[in-house]
Order: sequence, then structure tokens, then C-alpha cells
Amino acid sequence: MRRLQNAWYSDARWPRLLTPLELLYKRAVHSRRDAFATSRRQVWHAPVPVIVVGNITVGGTGKSPLVAWLGRWLSERGWRPGIVARGYGGHAPRYPFYVDEHSDVGYAGDEPVMLAQQTRLPVVVDPDRPRAARKLVAAGCDILLSDDGLQHFALGRDIELVVVDGARGFGNGRCLPVGPLREPLSRLAEVDAVISNGDPQMPASASHYAMTTVPAAWRHLNDGVCYSIDQCPFSGRVHAMAGIGNPQRFFDTLTALGVDHQRHPLPDHYRFSAYDLRFTDNLPVVMTAKDAVKCRPFANERCWSLDIEARPEQALVDWLSKRLQAL
Repeated sequence: MRRLQNAWYSDARWPRLLTPLELLYKRAVHSRRDAFATSRRQVWHAPVPVIVVGNITVGGTGKSPLVAWLGRWLSERGWRPGIVARGYGGHAPRYPFYVDEHSDVGYAGDEPVMLAQQTRLPVVVDPDRPRAARKLVAAGCDILLSDDGLQHFALGRDIELVVVDGARGFGNGRCLPVGPLREPLSRLAEVDAVISNGDPQMPASASHYAMTTVPAAWRHLNDGVCYSIDQCPFSGRVHAMAGIGNPQRFFDTLTALGVDHQRHPLPDHYRFSAYDLRFTDNLPVVMTAKDAVKCRPFANERCWSLDIEARPEQALVDWLSKRLQAL
């Protein structure tokens, strides 16, 4: 899979051999969306505003940090937000499944637990997103954030936000499996805003905004104590582990912070075990916040995570404020 992903973002020609599968995939995507558009499949519209945050590419773009920022920002303005998630990788004993910072990642999935930890907001996971949304509304939430919900059309939405990795862009611009796109690029013309995480590789327009993801704190996995990003609690070389969609972004961040590290890239949503943290040396182990929620039960005193925060440009904040006032 890693070889294929690398090919998507290079000039490799061999993925074009998969063009017949791409045509079938695009036909299936169009058919599924058309079923909701023509009411052959039901769309449930919540009695409160719904903001969908998603992407049209496979892999990490920074959407979860934006969801966390949105949750905190809305709370500061008097809203009572709740977060809806699919809970990828988790298998709960029942649905809808309420998530908090102590939930079992095996039940909830890694990103929902991370979001609960970072926001202290109600988070509910369910393959049936409308059912999760109804639970949050019944609990008193007056606005909903759907994490990675762009392609989940059963839940109606008032605002669609697409996050794009500014460095990688859209790769070769082709749909799966020839390229990294979940939907054709034409989908971007239909969403409310396209948000570039980092330097954009797209022409600017009225609906294009920018954000950055910045290091926020070092978190000790054993006790959860956080240290200022300017006061690194360890020195020397570290093991850097990243089981996310774009591990290189994490490694680049460590480099920018001056942290000498040995890289251990892993598949997205990788299922860690205690064995993965057993190195023959005594070097510190640093990982992403998403990986940390999976490693916390068996982490040792050498384990740390790097917490990341989204920082949207002011133009995006102003636009969101106006859109919410109009709902």
C-alpha cells in the first residue's frame, strides 16, 4: 500500500494500469451519491446545524485538528457542540457508542478518543451517523461536527469543509486506485470551503482558505502531564513513531523542532502492541497524539506524544462566524 501511495504523489505511470478499476470506482461513487440526491436512499436532517469536515483524498490532511479547533471555538462562543464519528478501526459492543478520553480504542477507534481527550466534548461513534447525531441532539447538543463525514451522505449537512494537505495536494489527480482521490476534483466546486493545511498548491478563490497545524505540547503518556513545546522534556536522539495517513508530516515537525529522531513510519490506524515499544536501547519514544491513545495502556516512562493544534487564518474564522449567524 505504501508503494502505491508513493506512486500517487510522484510521476509514476504504472498505476494507470489500474484505470479499469478506477472507472468502476467512479461509477460506484456516482451511483451512491445519486441514490441520496434522488431520495432513493434517505437523508436525515438534524434539527440543529451540522458542519461536516472531511477530505477527498486518502490519508491524513489535518481534518481532525480542525475538528478539535472548531469544537473549542464553538464552545467559547456559547454553542454546545457534539462530535459525530464513524470510529474507524473500532468495534463497539453496541451503537451508538458514547466516547470519552478513557474509552477503549478497540471499541471507539483512535481518532474519536483523541478528539474526546483534546476537546472534552461529547463524542459519539456509529456506522449509522444519523443515529449518532440523534443521540447527541437528545443529549442537548445544539450544533454537530461530523469528523471525516464528507462521503457519508445519509447525514444532512449545513456546511461542508474540505481539508487539503497543502504540501501533497491531490497527487496525480486521479480517483482510487489509480490516484488518491475518494471523489473527483469536481466535488470541490460544491463544498462551502476548501482549507489548505500548509502552503496551498491550488489557485486561490473566494472559497479557499488556509490553516496551519502547529506543535502545542509534549504529553507524557504515563501520567498525561503536558510540557510547553519550548521546554522539551528529553534530550538527544529519540524513536519517532507515526501510524497516521502522512507520517512524513510528523517527522518534518520533529525536524523543525530540532529533535534528532529515528523514523518508524507505520500504516494509518496501526494497531500498536507493547512489543512495538520495546527497543533495545533506552531512548525516548515520541509519537503522534492519535497513536498515543492506543499506546497509553502499555506505555512506559520513556513514551511521549506531540500534541498538534490547528490555527486557521483569520479570514476563515470571519467567514465561519458569518455563516453560523446566517443559519
